[in-house]
Amino acid sequence: MSDITSSSGISSGAKHSAEAPVATDSVPPSTRAGRLWRRGMDFDIGIVPLPVFIALAALIAALTATDNITGELAVVIGVMCVFAFALGELGKRLPLVRGIGGAAIFVTLVPSYLAYQGLIPSAALTSIGGFFGDTKVLSLFIAFVIVGSIMGMDRGVLVRGFGKIFAPLVAGSAVALVVGTAVGTATGLGWKHTVFFIVVPIMAGGVGEGAIPLTIGYAGVLSATQGELLAQVLPAVFVGNLTAILLAGLLNHLGKRRPDLTGHGRLDVAGGPDPLAAAEGERPAAPVTVQQVAAAGVTAVTLYLAGVLALDLFDLPAPVVMLALAVLLKLAHGVTPRLQQGAGFVYDFCLAAMAFPMLFTFSATQTPWQTLVKGFSPAPLVTVVATVCALVGTGFVVSRWVRLHPIEGALVTGTHSGMGGAGDVAILTAAGRMRLLPFAQIATRIGGGITVALALLAAHTVGL
Repeated sequence: MSDITSSSGISSGAKHSAEAPVATDSVPPSTRAGRLWRRGMDFDIGIVPLPVFIALAALIAALTATDNITGELAVVIGVMCVFAFALGELGKRLPLVRGIGGAAIFVTLVPSYLAYQGLIPSAALTSIGGFFGDTKVLSLFIAFVIVGSIMGMDRGVLVRGFGKIFAPLVAGSAVALVVGTAVGTATGLGWKHTVFFIVVPIMAGGVGEGAIPLTIGYAGVLSATQGELLAQVLPAVFVGNLTAILLAGLLNHLGKRRPDLTGHGRLDVAGGPDPLAAAEGERPAAPVTVQQVAAAGVTAVTLYLAGVLALDLFDLPAPVVMLALAVLLKLAHGVTPRLQQGAGFVYDFCLAAMAFPMLFTFSATQTPWQTLVKGFSPAPLVTVVATVCALVGTGFVVSRWVRLHPIEGALVTGTHSGMGGAGDVAILTAAGRMRLLPFAQIATRIGGGITVALALLAAHTVGL
């Protein structure tokens, strides 16, 4: 499972695998129209059969024309699927970008531009934006993926991977700080502005968990308005995440040319079973039951709610607490085979059905195009790119020293520049290695939290 399109079912425009058991009609179609229909139903746009996709797009257009786009769940799902999978198809087929994660790049970047130009109906934006914000569906998606990944891992691999990933992460952060500050100072931005408004926001863990608490702290130091400061740091956050996505696509391309540099999603070079292969190998020949899937889903929800409570009581990030609880459950032999099998199914389903719609919605409703464009002025752009390249490059080199696969180690280190959970999903989707999401959450959540804390301490000490 070396890339997201083949592993998770996001096989845009591809026929169903011949190896998978597929129910067939006992009476084959005898007419040309019937055969064409059968071929169309076996050709997917994302996960949607072509005739169904055409009908769905027509219905969304009709609902828009008759002013019937509402916040109803079925409408929201329809809007997300039409736009997300259509953009994914386009990104997969464009010659210049398809080899570097073009589908993920398009679904992450283009919706922001479409929304800015008014090419996505305002009613649709309101509908999916309200759903995305009110339900916190991204958090649920990440909960399912993380719990599914952790429960499917070999315990030995889990222990070695979580211990070793801190070496490239810490080294990459230190080198990125030095390189980014040097480049920003050389381009005339000044070292303080470069450190506190470009380099630190890139590695702060996103907007909600990083940029917002960071600028609240800055506002206290500068006696300034937090909103103004947030507008200053957002371009670095957005462009840093975009740079990491592009580098992830390049790393995926490098892995195809140099298989010796990658574990195809496996982090640790040491012996032992591959995490995902182990999980798949333990699944029974018989189909996973609905009971197993439901049990795994509710387990993921339970762990996430424990994280929500920890956030309220102890001010600890909910995803970090959920991640820690899932790891403890796995290490304590608390995951039975039936629960592991159900978790694997939930994991596969989320990657196939939810990854692109989540990226599309986040881009269209949470990523202002004007703010993104501001980050492309020469001096900040060069500084951001140098910072992220130093982060990823150091992760690549240090991963070899600690016996991690260099490409996987570089990807996890690179997610330290991701925009929270959505950023991690975009980066790893571009690289075709979503199974690394639990490790990416360490880099983004824990690494981001430490970055914010140290930056605020430094801001109070040396001033801004």
